[in-house]
Amino acid sequence: MLEKIIDADKSLFIFLNNLGSESFDGIWKLLTNQLNWIPFFLLLLILLRKKIETKKLALILITITALITFTNELTDVVKHTVARIRPCNDTELKGLIRVVLQRNSFSYFSGHASNSMATMLFLFLILRKHYNYSYFIFLYPLIFAYSRIYLGLHFPLDIISGYIFGCLTGFLFYTIYLKILSKIK
Repeated sequence: MLEKIIDADKSLFIFLNNLGSESFDGIWKLLTNQLNWIPFFLLLLILLRKKIETKKLALILITITALITFTNELTDVVKHTVARIRPCNDTELKGLIRVVLQRNSFSYFSGHASNSMATMLFLFLILRKHYNYSYFIFLYPLIFAYSRIYLGLHFPLDIISGYIFGCLTGFLFYTIYLKILSKIK
C-alpha cells in the first residue's frame, strides 16, 4: 500500500515538475526565496496594525515567532527520522524530471509548506474578523510550496503533509494565542 502511494506521488511529481520551462525558472527561483516575500509580510503587518492594538500585535508577533520555531524544529525532526531523499537526488527520476535547484537535505515533509501554512492559517484566523478577503493570504503557501515541486526539491506528498502539519500547528498556536489573550485582557 505504501509503495503504491509513493509511486503515485512520484508520478504526480513528474507530471507537475515537467509543466515547467526554462523561461519561467528564474521566476520560480525568486518565489521560493523567503526574503523575496518581505513586501507581502510587510503588507500583512500593516493590515494587522490598522486593526489590532499594539499590545495584541506584540502578542501576535511573539506567537508567530514561537509558531515558526516550533514548526521548523518539528519539521526537521520528521525529515531526519523519515530520511526521504529529495526528487532532485532520486536516481530513479534522473532524466525524467527538470532539476532547477539542487539540495542535499531530506525531503519529507516540506518546511516551506508547513511554515507558510501554519503562519497563514494563524493570521487568517485573526484577520478574517477584520477583512472580507483575508482568505487570499492562502495564495502565499500555495505558490510558495508549489515552487518546491517546480524546482525539483519536493514531492507532492511532502507538500500536502507539510500543509496538514501546518494547519494543525497554526490552529494550535491560534488557540494558545486566544488563551494568553484572555488572561491579559
